[in-house]
Amino acid sequence: MPEVRLVGPNGEQVGIVRIEDALRLAVEADLDLVEVAPMSKPPVCKLMDFGKFKYEAAMKERESRRNQIHTVIKEMKLRPKIDPHDYETKKGHIERFLKGGDKVKITIMFRGREQSRPELGLRLLAKLADDVEEIGFVESTPKQDGRNMIMVLAPLRRKPDSARREPRAEFALEGLAEAEAVEQLDVAEAQ
Repeated sequence: MPEVRLVGPNGEQVGIVRIEDALRLAVEADLDLVEVAPMSKPPVCKLMDFGKFKYEAAMKERESRRNQIHTVIKEMKLRPKIDPHDYETKKGHIERFLKGGDKVKITIMFRGREQSRPELGLRLLAKLADDVEEIGFVESTPKQDGRNMIMVLAPLRRKPDSARREPRAEFALEGLAEAEAVEQLDVAEAQ
């Protein structure tokens, strides 16, 4: 004869009873018999109003979803040899996205021989990060991804106080000195 450990509607322990007795108690109390721990020995069942339980769980889920912050990632694509006016236009779009609370993924697309000059992309991303540092910060530093270089900017949540400053775009200048030295050697060899 199978038995279950029965828990009452208010969480009180009834004890180990036969399934038939548990079902009879559930019918008498006008409640449902719900198995809450099937793997334990003996299985644990609880007397509850299952419809009310499902409704409350759905309400908790809806409330938690309402309190979530929905982040959107906008994307802006640039080329290494972008015209100054086009740069200002794209920068204006990026500033608008950051002020709206969205993250911005900046992609620099390299074509052909531009792929051998990643320092152009690093310079452009460093300039862009410096230009928008009042409203956003670099969340992920530039990474080369095949023919593209990707950087993510996130909006500032509050005004930075003088003790704690947001990271600046100094990441790009590390590899820049090496790249310029190689570039000067290439120019000297060509002459």
